[in-house]
Amino acid sequence: MMITKPWCAVARSLLMSLVLIALAVPALAQPIDLVLEQRTVNFNGEDRPAVTVNGQFPGPLLRLREGEDAVIRVTNKMQEASSIHWHGLILPATMDGAPGFSTGFVRGIGPGETFEYRFPVVQSGTYWYHAHNLDHEQRGLYAPIIIDPREPEPFRYDRQHVVQLSEWTDERPARVLQNLKRDPSYYNYNRRTLTDLLRDLRRAPDGDAQRAIIQNRIEWGNMRMDPTDIADITGATYRYLVNGIRPETPANLLFRPGERVRLRLINSGAMTYFDVRIPGLKMTVVQADGNNIQPVVVDELRIAVAETYDVIVEPREDRAYQILAETMDRTGWARAQLAPRAATPPAPLPPHRARPILTMADMYMTPGPTGLDRGTPQPETDRPGQVAPMGGMNHGSMGSGAMAGGAAPDHAAMGHGAAAAPAQPPMAMDMPMDHAAMGHAMPPAPVQQGGANGPGTPPATTAGGMSAHAAMGHGTMADPLTQDTGAPPGARVLSYRDLRPLRADPEFRPYDRMIEVRLTGNMERYIWSMNGNEFWNAQPIVARLGERLRIRFINETMMNHPMHLHGMWMVPELGKGAFNPRKHVVNIKPGTTQDVDIIVDAEGDWAFHCHLLYHMESGMMRIFRVVRDGAPVAAAPRQTSAAMPAAHSH
Repeated sequence: MMITKPWCAVARSLLMSLVLIALAVPALAQPIDLVLEQRTVNFNGEDRPAVTVNGQFPGPLLRLREGEDAVIRVTNKMQEASSIHWHGLILPATMDGAPGFSTGFVRGIGPGETFEYRFPVVQSGTYWYHAHNLDHEQRGLYAPIIIDPREPEPFRYDRQHVVQLSEWTDERPARVLQNLKRDPSYYNYNRRTLTDLLRDLRRAPDGDAQRAIIQNRIEWGNMRMDPTDIADITGATYRYLVNGIRPETPANLLFRPGERVRLRLINSGAMTYFDVRIPGLKMTVVQADGNNIQPVVVDELRIAVAETYDVIVEPREDRAYQILAETMDRTGWARAQLAPRAATPPAPLPPHRARPILTMADMYMTPGPTGLDRGTPQPETDRPGQVAPMGGMNHGSMGSGAMAGGAAPDHAAMGHGAAAAPAQPPMAMDMPMDHAAMGHAMPPAPVQQGGANGPGTPPATTAGGMSAHAAMGHGTMADPLTQDTGAPPGARVLSYRDLRPLRADPEFRPYDRMIEVRLTGNMERYIWSMNGNEFWNAQPIVARLGERLRIRFINETMMNHPMHLHGMWMVPELGKGAFNPRKHVVNIKPGTTQDVDIIVDAEGDWAFHCHLLYHMESGMMRIFRVVRDGAPVAAAPRQTSAAMPAAHSH
């Protein structure tokens, strides 16, 4: 005899089925409306045009939740096309918001138009959004994003604050770029003068020291560079902000003594690296670029352009604590303060630490092409005027013995010089050079980084590989991961080596292939490029969906470059295997080499660029094209700057 369930049991079963279905389908979040408008701001005594979001500068905080489907409607009430890119978010290429890359988003959001972004929220943490064009991003179109996790967070805090770092200039961004094209040191007010030379000569202990000073000045003059050239744009024109507020009247971020306070640090600057410290407090770093890490206690950290770090602090005294963000070139401050009361007055700003000075030991000998695949559909060579072969350097002028032919030092080889000769023949990355022909001893074996290496490919080197600078009599090669903030002895400064995820990466495996991406440029002409080709003259980098691609970044310039790939995670090779961290920005220090793995899991065309805004606009950007196996791959048509999308024209 068939026995049927009681009606209540049937109802309970049906209800459970409906609950399971509801859990399987992402919840549709409440739609968010953002309106882009031009309004005026006044930071330096005169009204200047800015870009606001819903009338706010910077824009309003967006709060999303992991597992939901976000719906964000953006209306452009300005007279020019604009855009919003969701920095660090993993989403479909059509919703990424980079004009000229995202399908159906060639020109961005036109005047009077509304574009609806709709995408699943598949992550949590601290991120930000910004325009993807020079004029609007530099003039204020940026704001924070907080994505609340589906599961409880692995750390405890009592309250939280966003600390969004940025800059403002009264000049129109196009004029700033024009000034840099005319004179790349236009904003460097720290350049050494005749007065500095006379002062140094007076302080010299003897004639030998005086002659060395004069010779040093001649060497720098021959290269048409100044050792104080640390940042392209300095406090001479920038005003540095926290949450849109100048350091003279900082925002008071409230706390009660004894609370654990989470600070969500976001560097939304266009061009500025900040060294962050809170005198009197340790910072426990718990997230990097939105991803949880094993907590690490530090005294200071350097935050590259576009990075985010979440830190927890525990202020115990009933007093204000200064959140100090000093620019890397020591020309300005951004500041907020943790305060027990809203009316707490600010303390005086401390004096700046000593400004960094480049030395001849810092001058990197550019390796040129190394012979690795570049990932382009057709073979690619450096364009004239971007880089120079090794033989173009006059080592005699650097105190290391004369090169054959005694050629003048070609500064383009370091990202700071004039037009170069044709590129040298390809060379293997880790193959030793014939340094005897250059008047140098053979270099020591490069220091190896650990980690999984694919078959038939060389391991990474800590810096420079074949061009071991120490072997050329110029001092020790830079460590690609250590940050020198000028912290006092004993202070702990955050390094990428400290970033270790809480759990092993479930997608970790040895990489499938390696390509090289050389960061190249000509500072004297303010040209920036990747593999010796500016964006509008370059082919796409092509990856296959599902592969793990290793990129060997080789920075041939004397500038830091925060490299950002849209739509996919970047995993710097730190020798930790499955415990290497995932990041959306990886900073590549001057004159160093760093291997970075890409988890290629998103089909389409994506922007791949240096996040220094004026470097990107000057050509340091590529299309990163992800295709399925068997799909035809064609080289992108050559573009001129006039043919580029409005958001990227210069």
